[in-house]
Amino acid sequence: MLTTSQKKALEQQVEACYQQAECFFDHAFPRPRVLFTQRGKIAGTAHLQKNLLKFHPILYQENQQAFLTDVVPHEVAHLLVYLVHGRTAPHGQEWQMMMSKVMQRSPERTHQFDISSVQGKTFAYQCQCQQHQLSIRRHNKASKGVIYLCTACKKPLQPLNLHKPRLNINL
Repeated sequence: MLTTSQKKALEQQVEACYQQAECFFDHAFPRPRVLFTQRGKIAGTAHLQKNLLKFHPILYQENQQAFLTDVVPHEVAHLLVYLVHGRTAPHGQEWQMMMSKVMQRSPERTHQFDISSVQGKTFAYQCQCQQHQLSIRRHNKASKGVIYLCTACKKPLQPLNLHKPRLNINL
């Protein structure tokens, strides 16, 4: 559970990012709603049409400084790109420019946080070249007929049965 001061620190960083953008563009921007309800392995998301930012409370608690310096500007940049340019590629040149020139941060697409505390159960799958771990969501979709391909060998992933049948041997 996040403390009031942790929430306030993140919200202040959102505000600082907006003030930086307003100085850069000499234009006022509407402030987003900020929620701490992101789930899964994702640190944060920007909901463009809703002007909403969602942050993962557990990943934030475990990586507070990186959230404030990297995740918040990353998500704010998505909202600002939408306000300035309309719909664009999520991490395209407009977003990269917003990150580097306005936020003065490296335009990294993904975080490198340890997700072991938030990662749910995974299921083993195999292609021709390696073993993969699918989330329960992807496993359930695969069980219903969705075919996932390996990004390396482009072959379908097949579930691995890690439970070997026991032999009943009476001596």
